[in-house]
Amino acid sequence: MASSRGGEALARSPDPHSPLRRRPPVAAEGDDGRGGVRRGEDQGAGDSAWADFSRRASAPVHRRVRESPLSSDAVFKQSHAGLLNLCIVVLIAVNGRLIIENLMKYGLLIRAGFWFSSKSLRDWPLLICCVTLPVFPLGAFTTEKMAQHKFISEPLVICLHVVVTMASILYPVYVIIRFDSAVLSGFTLMFFAIIVWSKLVSYAHTNYDRRVLSKSIHKDDIHSHFPELDDLKWVSFKSLVYFMVAPTLCYQLNYPRTTSIRKGWVIHQIVKLVIFTGLMGFIIEQYINPIIKNSQHPLRGNLLYAIERVLKLSIPTLYVWLCMFYCFFHLWLNILAELLCFGDREFYKDWWNAKTIDEYWRMWNMPVHKWMIRHIYFPCLQNGLPKGVALMIAFFLSAIFHEICVAVPCQIFKFWAFIGIMFQIPLIVLTKYLQNKFKNTTVGNMIFWLFFCILGQPMCILLYYHDVMNRKVKL
Repeated sequence: MASSRGGEALARSPDPHSPLRRRPPVAAEGDDGRGGVRRGEDQGAGDSAWADFSRRASAPVHRRVRESPLSSDAVFKQSHAGLLNLCIVVLIAVNGRLIIENLMKYGLLIRAGFWFSSKSLRDWPLLICCVTLPVFPLGAFTTEKMAQHKFISEPLVICLHVVVTMASILYPVYVIIRFDSAVLSGFTLMFFAIIVWSKLVSYAHTNYDRRVLSKSIHKDDIHSHFPELDDLKWVSFKSLVYFMVAPTLCYQLNYPRTTSIRKGWVIHQIVKLVIFTGLMGFIIEQYINPIIKNSQHPLRGNLLYAIERVLKLSIPTLYVWLCMFYCFFHLWLNILAELLCFGDREFYKDWWNAKTIDEYWRMWNMPVHKWMIRHIYFPCLQNGLPKGVALMIAFFLSAIFHEICVAVPCQIFKFWAFIGIMFQIPLIVLTKYLQNKFKNTTVGNMIFWLFFCILGQPMCILLYYHDVMNRKVKL
């Protein structure tokens, strides 16, 4: 047994006289490896000999274990910038051909009515409503001032805040429905009204919590850890005005600030905002509108035809949604933050890499996510509710406001947007299960792209469009 092991060892050991033996390490110049001094020309001769041998046919080519660059063990260790550039070039070529084909077939479909319609210009009640929305923050500030000076009791403060916040959302709803406004004008007004409502809720909740903290026995410890709280009883009109225009939904007295405004950078972002807004308009008028007008109600016709319309609509809808995200969350919010010297500009995270649906919701809209965590999720947990129930309440509130933002301007209450948001809850469970089962980061990400962007949004667009058209026919 010993002899066989010795034989194996000899077989594995290189022959000292073989030209294929491993090259010995080169000693430092002047060192002969035995404590003496070796001449530099001897070392140079050794390097030259090794270089000559490495070019010979008998030199070994395969010396260590290596993986293919696209194998599962090495794919994430490589740079794929070239493949990304290829995808961009192919995307430009394919879409360029489609644009030329569309223009040759239909001509230029964009009309001035897309930007300015006579009905939109007649929507002066909505303009007046939008201009008068600041009266509600003023009412909230007056309520807080009276509470600061103890002119009214705490229950009355809460009741007044409830009245002010509810009026800020019901007033625009009434105006839109009463005057039968254009869909785009109504959507814009509801969008601003929901932002004002969210800010007023944060303002009232934060000031209430500050009053509670001012009476706490731990207020000194809290102030030592959070010196930015300043006086817990102080109410500032200036801070409220800044908060109402700042790109955030969470109220606080002081925000991280930058030192200056980069005017050239702002102009550059505005130019990009105009370009991408025009691109959205082109895609909507040139692609989405013709597809929708040539479609049927997806729930009242041939199933295969409905699937074909949804898939055909999915690509331009996805482009518009990505442009909308880039225009609003990156360009507009950063422009606003730069003009206001607002420092915290984490308006989104890398949601495109989300492994599960709930991860996507935590990363794609950070202002709303932070508001939900601060004013809905954490208060539910503090009141003893389980995490699952708190999550359900947060999604329920989000679903309500998605429905209001779409259904009120369309004046169609079919709850498609509400159902679409609530459907995210089983998708969260499904993607979490698949993530834990397969330990694969791509499964949940692909499900998100499939259900949310490829199927969900086109289906909602078709549903609301045909319901609006049916309503107009009935009228």
